Amino acid sequence: MIGQAFFDERRRELAPEDVASAPDAPAVFLVWAAEGAPYLARTALLRRRLTRLLRQDSRPSRLLNLIGVAQRIDYWLCGSRLESSLLFYSVARHHFPADYPKIAKLRMPVYVKLTLSNPFPRTHLTSRQGGGRGLYFGPFRTRASAEQFEAQSLDLFQVRRCQENLEPHVDHPGCVYGEMGKCLRPCQQVVNEAEYASEVRRLSDFLTSGGHSLLESISAARDHASQELQFEDAARQHKRYERVEQVLALRDELVGDAGHLSGVAVTPSATPGAVTLWFLIHGGWCDPLDFSLALDGTGGSMDHRLRDIASTLPSAISRPLQEVQEHIALLSAWFYSSWRDGEWLSFESIAALPYRKLVNAISRVSKVTSQTT
Repeated sequence: MIGQAFFDERRRELAPEDVASAPDAPAVFLVWAAEGAPYLARTALLRRRLTRLLRQDSRPSRLLNLIGVAQRIDYWLCGSRLESSLLFYSVARHHFPADYPKIAKLRMPVYVKLTLSNPFPRTHLTSRQGGGRGLYFGPFRTRASAEQFEAQSLDLFQVRRCQENLEPHVDHPGCVYGEMGKCLRPCQQVVNEAEYASEVRRLSDFLTSGGHSLLESISAARDHASQELQFEDAARQHKRYERVEQVLALRDELVGDAGHLSGVAVTPSATPGAVTLWFLIHGGWCDPLDFSLALDGTGGSMDHRLRDIASTLPSAISRPLQEVQEHIALLSAWFYSSWRDGEWLSFESIAALPYRKLVNAISRVSKVTSQTT
């Protein structure tokens, strides 16, 4: 997550008696007492919040008052809501290792999981990435949107929808999906494991390629039928193509192979004349980078400076699975929120970073920031 060097660089210290000099700006802060755990919070107006917490008031009140116990205040100014969320999570994780998920109110998003450890793989919804072989496709905005995508995606393939651990037998009763031709019926030994695995690979390729594998196959079949003057077959293939596009339209921009989720968030910065770049690589956040909008005096273009930054980023980051889940949860909470302040650009790898789109995103975010300041 955010490294100790970033914490130390951005941390500011304040004595309780100097609250009046605190900036009235968004911040994450810790109030330290002589004994016990510190008080952690975030606020949109630091000075006003601290004034309320450390007020000189002898009258009984239900409102929290730390005037008698506060020894020191640490605070980190935030330029965006994403920065506030990530800083709050990081500080909570550092100072409250046992309780930080509850303190940060982490809500894990929903994924469609293709379970590959089963002899006859199937899909199901989950909010946890666990052990065992499997493909996690997401994160989705809601469980309902994940259910809709799962159901309509399975209509394109003949992968089973039952949840039982299959013991194939010719006398197995089967299910309605088998009767409708929507399942290869491995339960009734209509196909063997290898034949069923081939259909599962088609589904896996469909998910990991963002649907391109199936679209290319249908497009090739449609073009071949058209060249052979089989226009009815070409029309059927075209309807299949449109159907796949409708299914893919159910995804949001974040939805993809969660194990390779990468992108960059462009947000306002607490540093004047700059925006902050938050790179997420394979589900793990990197340290934020303040990108100055002013010319650096070397004559380098914005595109050139971004390429220099990209050259310093790791191509992959190895993190514990639990940490990756938490990082994606923080991204999902910001991206799908009504209070998102900034823009998100997905990319497959650092080498495929869309520089022109990133330059345009930086320009738009800086323009909005200048209008609100």
